[in-house]
Amino acid sequence: MSAGFQRARRPEQVEVRRRAILAAARELLAERPVADISLRELSCRVGLAKSNVIRYFDSREAIFLEVLDSTWTAWLDDLDEALGEPGPAEPGFAREARVAGTIAATLTGRRVLCELLSSMAPVLERNIPAEFARSFRRRAGANTERLGELVRVRVPELPPEAARHFAGGVVVLLSGSWPAAHPTAAVAAVEQRQAFTLAEGLTNLLAGLVARQ
Repeated sequence: MSAGFQRARRPEQVEVRRRAILAAARELLAERPVADISLRELSCRVGLAKSNVIRYFDSREAIFLEVLDSTWTAWLDDLDEALGEPGPAEPGFAREARVAGTIAATLTGRRVLCELLSSMAPVLERNIPAEFARSFRRRAGANTERLGELVRVRVPELPPEAARHFAGGVVVLLSGSWPAAHPTAAVAAVEQRQAFTLAEGLTNLLAGLVARQ
């Protein structure tokens, strides 16, 4: 263990350890998929024994969910700016297509966010205690609520409930389309998949919700 990582006793020391662990997780995510990162590798990167890493986080999955939360929030900040000021309604759902296209475009360059969102329900939430699950779900709900509100400001015809439905749909469509768009080398070699664009799926969802109103 690194000499710089003596056991933390004060709250500020604990926070330093937690930040170091999260920074190491981000470094590894920049290098390889989350499924290929073990707790042992993460512990070695930060200079702690596995048992000490678990002192600061409940599990490997909890670490990556914390990274997801901060990455998700940062994306929403950038999306708010990218969407720009609200504009008037346009014929042919052009405004809805632009909003949906902006969401998809801002996600395209965020591999870590897309990968963690697609892994959230089937993988990362499978090995966390109930208390952490409640905390993370509360934050995930707040992020989803904020996304819905960002869209509703630009598409005021959407009532709050429909905006929340769309925001949830963004996560669902991304979670399904990301793995399909990034198959393993073996699958890619034997199968030609029909192209699906996230922008098209989000446009259809948003335009459909507006049309129902």
